[in-house]
Amino acid sequence: MYEDLASGSRARRTFTGAAHLLFALQLDGPLVAGLALIAAFGLVVLYSASGQSVATVVRTALRLLLGTVALVLLARVNPNFLRRATPWLYVAGCVLLLIVAAIGHVGMGAQRWLNLGLFRFQPSELMKLAVPMTCAWYLHDRPLPPSWRSLAMLTVLILIPVGLVAIQPDLGTAALIAVAGMLVIVLAGLRVRVMVALVVLGALAAWFGWSFMHDYQKKRVLTFLDPQTDPLGAGYHIIQSQIAIGSGGVFGKGWMNGSQAQLEFLPERSTDFIFAVVGEEFGLLGLLLLLLLYLFVAGRALYLATQTQDTFARLLAGSLALTFFVYVIINAGMVTGLLPVVGVPLPLVSYGGSSVVTLLAGFGILMALYSRRKLIGS
Repeated sequence: MYEDLASGSRARRTFTGAAHLLFALQLDGPLVAGLALIAAFGLVVLYSASGQSVATVVRTALRLLLGTVALVLLARVNPNFLRRATPWLYVAGCVLLLIVAAIGHVGMGAQRWLNLGLFRFQPSELMKLAVPMTCAWYLHDRPLPPSWRSLAMLTVLILIPVGLVAIQPDLGTAALIAVAGMLVIVLAGLRVRVMVALVVLGALAAWFGWSFMHDYQKKRVLTFLDPQTDPLGAGYHIIQSQIAIGSGGVFGKGWMNGSQAQLEFLPERSTDFIFAVVGEEFGLLGLLLLLLLYLFVAGRALYLATQTQDTFARLLAGSLALTFFVYVIINAGMVTGLLPVVGVPLPLVSYGGSSVVTLLAGFGILMALYSRRKLIGS
């Protein structure tokens, strides 16, 4: 009995110590726990999806560690400093995109990276944070909902980096940057009639932009409408992904027992299509568990956003929370054939570098806005 009491006392002390540490680091416990569970599950799935490659898992773990460091450091930054630094961050990001366009490293047919010797850096990832920060900064001292003049200025601020990323070409990242900026505008109280007008303009812009798209980008859209038109070419990814998810059934085939993934029928199984690996090996229940974890993280992040006391903080925090869930929706929709293939990784599960760090850095900013909310208004 005394041993049980002692072990219970140690457990309480451990829990209390962890709570004090999170408080001292300005971190939100439930949000950190949700992110950690997704990341741990991701490493388990990645080990199977990568063909039991320990090196791949170790590299991903190191990137998660780097992202965690960024999260912890940014969670302690004063939101006033973030707001003042936002325009400089935006300008720096645009300059880096121009440098990429001029002398960037070319890989897999795209010019997206800056080669810094020890590692390659993708400036477009920086703009996933800089664009919503800039939109929130611009609206901070202006009346809401935004006027037509403000909407025009915000459109310019969003389209400059989106255009620079799209010409790399990287339509997936360009779309995510645009979504992050548009979410700030929607959260600012955009009127319904304005939304309808923007949707119509967007449709016209898409029709006009069709002629400027690369052939492989057009083929992605056409294949999305009917994958069977090119089952061994552009439609192969979606067809094999649907086979993998369908064959998993309710309970899945078991960890490392998925035939589509292990026999390499499923392309990009450790990156963009890792959601299909989850469906094949863990079944419908595994997919639902992962989606519930994502929903918990997004819900907790939105709750923290509602508790902030400043326009800049509310708009930015809300955008970061919703953008995270948009990533999930786009990847899941892409893998299941409900959306076109655009090359968007599954957050904290897909193998990747800059995207992992950027995502965790965004959550660090969100926690800073929440934990220091009483200091923002000055």
